[in-house]
Amino acid sequence: MRLRKHISTLILLLSVSAFSQKLWTLEECISHAIENNLQLNDFGFTTEANHETYRQSVRNLLPIVNGFADYSINFGRSINPEDNSFVNTEFFSNNYSIQSSFDLFQGFQKINGIKASKFLYKAAIAENLQQKYLLAFRVMSAYYDILFVEGLIEISKEQVEISQTNYNLVERQVELGVMAGADLYEAESLLLADKLSLTQNENRLQAAKLTLLQIMNIPNESDILLMPELIPQPEIANEEPILSDSIFIKAKGFMPSIKAQKFRVKAAKKQLAVARGGLYPSLRVQGSIGTGYFETITDTLGVTIPFRDQFRDNTFKFIGASINVPIFNAWASRSRIKQQKIALDRAKNNAKIQEQELYQIIQQLVQENNALMAEVTQTEKREVSQETAFKIAQKRYEKGMINAITLGQAKNLFATAQNENLQALLRLRVNISTLDFYKGLPIFNIN
Repeated sequence: MRLRKHISTLILLLSVSAFSQKLWTLEECISHAIENNLQLNDFGFTTEANHETYRQSVRNLLPIVNGFADYSINFGRSINPEDNSFVNTEFFSNNYSIQSSFDLFQGFQKINGIKASKFLYKAAIAENLQQKYLLAFRVMSAYYDILFVEGLIEISKEQVEISQTNYNLVERQVELGVMAGADLYEAESLLLADKLSLTQNENRLQAAKLTLLQIMNIPNESDILLMPELIPQPEIANEEPILSDSIFIKAKGFMPSIKAQKFRVKAAKKQLAVARGGLYPSLRVQGSIGTGYFETITDTLGVTIPFRDQFRDNTFKFIGASINVPIFNAWASRSRIKQQKIALDRAKNNAKIQEQELYQIIQQLVQENNALMAEVTQTEKREVSQETAFKIAQKRYEKGMINAITLGQAKNLFATAQNENLQALLRLRVNISTLDFYKGLPIFNIN
């Protein structure tokens, strides 16, 4: 028993170690999230339910067949099935029959119902795919949040290293009597502030990783290693202007949310046809075959005829047709038609809303892309300028021309410029990937 526990513990530790050493790419994170996300599973169940509804609507075209059997014991005054006379004796009987019916015409309600359920099934498939795309965008956002914070940590480490070097320099100068003790306190204050900023960014990184792990549905883990990714510099000078209308035309042709709503409009049209079919007469054919055994059926000698002979001789058959003409049902059929017309108008309006929202999203992305292009250019220039200013301030500080507070201000401005440039680059990367998705490019490997 102990050996089994030790083996289980070892396997668990090996699996945790393997996970912690694995480098995850964005595509792997998205694939894992899609396979393990519980909310996405619920949409899959809805799709399966719609598929079964569609299959059953097809099976509803088949005839209905029912079997019947009974066993009865009669007491007191009863009708003798042999000659329909009244008897006062106790007897038992059996009846067996098979009944079938088939709808020849119902105002094409079943045919239109099949088409409606098929469109709803296709809509469910499209909506399931839409949820996968939305989940992929959530993973991508969390993924780049981690990369951004990791970049901040690298910047914070550089700041701590610079502050530590300056502190060591001031400490030597104080020991030599070149600088006063107050200068050492100022240098220490800057060093502690940078260490605090590093700690805060490390805590922020753990929170960002936890967010990604939760989206991917990876329990009992608090850390994940992402594949290092180079952030390409955008070629702003050669960048062609992006047109919202052209992207919208492409996106409208493949976006699952647009397709799903179009399928729902088609389904609403067929459901309206089903409601209108209730105004037409319906024609049904039906038939049955059966037999029975009765204890009161006897031969000339008064002996009950055997079951086998009665089963053969008592056979009866029936075939017929019936027509049902709706004349007045308190305007229920007319009311259903009006309700379905409203449902159709609502579906059409929702389709327009989906297209409008899609166009607005693309419009905002294009505007944000242009703004980020300009922002990246400015933040790069500002980072270079602040880096130069900081290097000059560093040399002045080493020569005792400025105090630690002035140096700290220059260093903080340089760090802020680095942070802003990194953030602008990552935001632009996400924006470009999102626009490429709406252009129809294979950003996510999702089937």
